[in-house]
Amino acid sequence: MSTATEVKQEIVTDFRTHDSDTGSSQVQIALLTRRIVDLTEHFKIHKKDNNSRRGLLKLVSRRRKLLDYLKRENINEYHEIIKKLGLRR
Repeated sequence: MSTATEVKQEIVTDFRTHDSDTGSSQVQIALLTRRIVDLTEHFKIHKKDNNSRRGLLKLVSRRRKLLDYLKRENINEYHEIIKKLGLRR
């Protein structure tokens, strides 16, 4: 299994808009989605971990705000990232 740094670097290279891009909305959304998926798996085992559940809700809210921004600014990129990540929206 690869380390967290390698996984993050792989996500950045998959979703960046140009060679030195590390913080665009697309990259941030992809990284948040990865963290949300990891936390969702965590909750399948640890059902009573309510403190981490609050963090998950904050991550989902942050991703939603970024998706709304991207939808407002560039609808084509929004549809592309929704399709690429397999999000329901």
